[in-house]
Amino acid sequence: MRTRTIAIANQKGGTGKSTTAASLGIALSMRGKRVLLVDADPQGDLTTSLGWGPDRLETTLSTHLEKSMLDEPFPPLEGVLRHKEGVDLMPANIDLSAADMALVNAMSREHALKTWLDEAKRGYDYVLIDCPPSLGMMTVNALAAADGVLIPVQAQFLPAKGMTQLIKTIGRVRRRINPSLAIEGVLITLVDARTNLARRTEENIRAEYGGAIKVFESTVPMATRAAEAPAFGESVFSVDRSGKVAAAYAALAKEVIADAPRERDTLQSAVCR
Repeated sequence: MRTRTIAIANQKGGTGKSTTAASLGIALSMRGKRVLLVDADPQGDLTTSLGWGPDRLETTLSTHLEKSMLDEPFPPLEGVLRHKEGVDLMPANIDLSAADMALVNAMSREHALKTWLDEAKRGYDYVLIDCPPSLGMMTVNALAAADGVLIPVQAQFLPAKGMTQLIKTIGRVRRRINPSLAIEGVLITLVDARTNLARRTEENIRAEYGGAIKVFESTVPMATRAAEAPAFGESVFSVDRSGKVAAAYAALAKEVIADAPRERDTLQSAVCR
């Protein structure tokens, strides 16, 4: 199977993007897939959650983007970190903010990330890009480099409502930059099954978008132990392997692998316009 690159994106913060990147990546690794995680957020939450202090790293994604913009050769896997749970990570820190601003004036500014990733992803089955909580240049770069977009949406009214703008942005990127970009699916996260609001929100998302966009059957529940996992630099599989959140991400990995050969462009074209 060729490398499949998935951007995990939502301009709304707090929807579980970093947790999803780490947990889905490790779940895919547990199923025998070779996975590269890319932290494309200057806040470095994915890097921190996997146990690395962003400020102490010499080579990060920012280093590679700067080399890409200057068209300077640089080993594509320089700085990649190996996590004990079987995934590789290209880390990020606050330096990425400067690279993000520099992209505005760079030639082929939407393709800097893709230029690096086309070399770095060789040998991997999946690349998961953790996008920043914005629709800025870094997110556009991730969408330009990706085959698909996975959208985590918190099971609350306002986060779900904000998904419309992201879908419009994906449509613009498809038309102007990356015609092969598809929506991998919508993942409903932080579900509190005790509340009517969470149940209604899930029902509304499936009713409004499910006819044209895949809404994953797997949903991610709220759980205290899972929320504590990043503090230990470990995934939910290490902290609470038998818990509901671990089971949800294991099921999500199974769905992602099963969906890999399936084409969804025809269904999604109307939604992404």
